[in-house]
Amino acid sequence: MQPIEKAHAYFRRARFVLSAPQRRDLPPDTGVEVAVVGRSNVGKSSVLNALCDQHGLARTSRTPGRTQQIVVFDLENGRRLLDLPGFGYAAVQRELRAHWDEMIPEVLEARRSLAGLLLLADARHPIKPEELGLLRWCAQAGLPVLLALNKADKLNREAALKSLRAARATLKQLGLKISPLLVSATSRDGIAEVRAGLHAWYEAGLAANEDK
Repeated sequence: MQPIEKAHAYFRRARFVLSAPQRRDLPPDTGVEVAVVGRSNVGKSSVLNALCDQHGLARTSRTPGRTQQIVVFDLENGRRLLDLPGFGYAAVQRELRAHWDEMIPEVLEARRSLAGLLLLADARHPIKPEELGLLRWCAQAGLPVLLALNKADKLNREAALKSLRAARATLKQLGLKISPLLVSATSRDGIAEVRAGLHAWYEAGLAANEDK
């Protein structure tokens, strides 16, 4: 385990709660949630494990598209992580892809406890149309987004910085006020920054709940 901020120690106590095939199967819509989403081959499970400093919290696989339901993790005191099914992977049944396409926006739009979205993209490639579409949707819905460019360890420093600049330019061109981060689930680079971003959402959400 690597050093972790004392204020963020609750991430280490993350535990699996349930897998929900439908939105109605999710826990009661209370507390504060952060949803995590990305293309099926982006290393989402590895990033979740790194965020929570646990090796086997989220199941990793060499087969993309393994997460086929909404996986819920509890972070204590009303905090939750929602691991949404990966998108953009063709080798799943058409009916299942259609179900995901309907369910993911439904969850993002309907959950009052949702404080933000962590979108994972591949640092080795330009931001893809599906990812840009989701970013636009979140901007219109007023849902905060943290964009993490994973697998930055597979690039040298110059190439990684070039990828970051390209992502910034694309987002700026589209009028999206999002600051992408370079991340590596393998080397843990950028993980502390992502964790801090999620922590800020949790704190703001919990404070807002107390004021109600």
